[in-house]
Amino acid sequence: MSLNERLKALRQEKGLSQEQVARELSVSLSAYQRLEREGSTPNYANFLHLADFFDVSMDYLAGRTDVREIGR
Repeated sequence: MSLNERLKALRQEKGLSQEQVARELSVSLSAYQRLEREGSTPNYANFLHLADFFDVSMDYLAGRTDVREIGR
């Protein structure tokens, strides 16, 4: 599963709108929509924020693993 697919699935699991997640990241709605639709790459700070917000590892978010848990 790709980054854009993971973002969409995680957002929907939490019952959030794209606008709510965009607000959380302090980005425009259209910028967030590009992440989900086109698979645009977020900058490092937003990538880290998304992983923390959804409580998943960066590797999971990037599609490098199917393990959601963050190694603690």
